[in-house]
Amino acid sequence: MKRATRCVAIKASSVLLLAGFASGTVFVGSGAAAAAGDGPRRPAAACTSSQVVADSAQPAGSAQVRITVTNKSSKPCVLNGYPTVALAGQGSPDKNKPLQVIRVGKSGPVQLAAGGRASSQLTFTPVLGEADGYCASGADPFVAPSMVVGVAGGRHQLAPSDGGEFALCGTTVRATAFHG
Repeated sequence: MKRATRCVAIKASSVLLLAGFASGTVFVGSGAAAAAGDGPRRPAAACTSSQVVADSAQPAGSAQVRITVTNKSSKPCVLNGYPTVALAGQGSPDKNKPLQVIRVGKSGPVQLAAGGRASSQLTFTPVLGEADGYCASGADPFVAPSMVVGVAGGRHQLAPSDGGEFALCGTTVRATAFHG
């Protein structure tokens, strides 16, 4: 009789186990997987000006600059779009030269982890010649020691990393969307 009772108990527990697997309600182990967030995750919020800093303006050719933005916060965020750009004239706001940004390529969200970086490539109409230079259009070149880049609702003043100056002809700049 004992043996028959044991067989019935094993069959009953097997049926319950199979039913649990079928319904998805079987819990095994300590629950660490559920605590680790196996469920749906909320996407990161958009980056704000207090989270990101534009910290680099690297020359990338005779009329190109790569700007780099870093997420300085401890939380991830999403960066979208293109920067705004103005050349800063001798540190005086009345001498700033806002530039029309011509968007190059498609924009998509860039997930920035804490400490993560994204960059955009800026291309200016080049100044021709040596020393003082000239513009093919006949206009005078504009030279500035720094630029102001708009990112995530904030503005960041950047100088060229090589110690030079920004020089361009015209009032436009081509900018790629931010990418990781």
